[in-house]
Amino acid sequence: MAQAAQINPDILAWARETAGLSLEEAAGKLGLTSTAKATAAEKLAQVERGERPVTLAQLEKAAAAYRRPLVIFYLSSPPTRAERGEDYRTVTGSRPRDDAMLDALIRDVRTRQQLLREVLLDDEDIQPLSFVASCQMTDGAQYVANKIRDTLGVNPTEQRRARDASALFTLLRKAAERVGIYVLLLGDLGSHHSDIGEDVFRGVALADEIAPFVVINDNDATTARSFSLLHELAHIWIGASGVSGPVKGFSRNAVERFCNEVAGAFLLPAEAINLLSEAQGADFELALSLTDDVARRWNVSQGVVAYRLLLNGWIDEAIAARLFEAFAARWRIQKARERQLRGPDDSGPSYYVVRRARLGERLLDTVRRALQGDVLTHTKAARILGVSATSVEKLLKERPRAA
Repeated sequence: MAQAAQINPDILAWARETAGLSLEEAAGKLGLTSTAKATAAEKLAQVERGERPVTLAQLEKAAAAYRRPLVIFYLSSPPTRAERGEDYRTVTGSRPRDDAMLDALIRDVRTRQQLLREVLLDDEDIQPLSFVASCQMTDGAQYVANKIRDTLGVNPTEQRRARDASALFTLLRKAAERVGIYVLLLGDLGSHHSDIGEDVFRGVALADEIAPFVVINDNDATTARSFSLLHELAHIWIGASGVSGPVKGFSRNAVERFCNEVAGAFLLPAEAINLLSEAQGADFELALSLTDDVARRWNVSQGVVAYRLLLNGWIDEAIAARLFEAFAARWRIQKARERQLRGPDDSGPSYYVVRRARLGERLLDTVRRALQGDVLTHTKAARILGVSATSVEKLLKERPRAA
C-alpha cells in the first residue's frame, strides 16, 4: 500500500485554487478515478478536507500540476498570495478562478525572470539598463514617451509605414528586445483550457535593471497589442512593476492613467492628432467614424484613438464609454466567429512556431547562448522557456517566426 504523506490538507486546497484549477481538472491531473462510491472530484475534496490520505506519488503530481515545489506542501499553513507587484487594474466582479490563474501566471513569470537574471549576472560584461526607473510621473507623459522613443529608435514615419497593426507591434517588440527588454506573449498556463481573458488583464511589467520583463496577453486583439506594449514600457521607465487591465476610459489609478497617456502620446504623435481636430464636440457616430479612419492610418486600435480624444477633451466620457463598449462587443463577436470557423482539423501553426513567437527572439537567443557557454543546464533552460527539457533543443533550433 502506498505510503501516505503527512501534510496539512489546507495546503493542497490552497495550491489547487491558486493554480486556477477546479476539483474536476485537478483530480484528473492527480490520477484520481471515479468509482461507484465517489467521483474523482469528490475524492480530491475529501483529501483537501483531511478525510482521505494523499500519497507521496499524488503529492509529486500535485507539485507538477499546481506549479509548486514539493517542499511547499510540507509548510504548516498556506503562504500569503504571490505578489503581483501593484495591481493597477480596475476589473470589477472578476471570478476567483480568473484571479487564481493570473496569480499563477505572474508567479511563473517571476520565477523565470529570476532564473534568467542569475544567468545574466554570471556574465562579467553585463551592465544595468540605465533606462529602467529613469523617469518620474512628474516629468510628464510626453517627456516619458519621447525618452522611450529615443531609446527604441522608432520614429513616427516608421509607425505609419508599418503594413498593419501586427507589423507595428512586431516593429516595436523587436526594438524593445534590442535594448534589453524581454517581451513575452502569454495568456494561459500552458494550454487553451487555462486561457486568461483580456478582460482580466492586458499586460504585466516586471521592472528590473538586469532582466526587465513585459508580458502581453495574446488573447487580446492584435490591434491592441502595441498600446499594451507601450503602456507596459512606461511602467518600466518609471520603475513601477504591476499588472494592468483593459482601457475603458480614465483609470482611477494615477499610475495606470499616466502610462495610458504615455502610450497614447507615443502611438499618436502630433501629426496624428491634427487629423482628429474635427472630432471636437462630435456625436457618437462621427466619433466612431473618425476613430476608425485614424486607427487605420496609424496601425493602432480604435480604443487608442478614442482614449486620446477623451484625454484632449474632444469627446465626453459618455460618448467614450459607448465607444469602448462598441469596440469590446465587436471583439467578442470576432473571437466567437473565429472559434466557429476553426474546424476540428484546423490545428494552425506547429507547437514550436507558436512557442517561439510567444517567447520572443531575445529570450530564445539569451538561453541559446547560455547553453552554448555551459552556464545554463537544460533543466533550468526548460524552466525559463516554460517547456519540457526534451523540447529545449528543438525549440532553439530555429529562430522564431510570427505565428
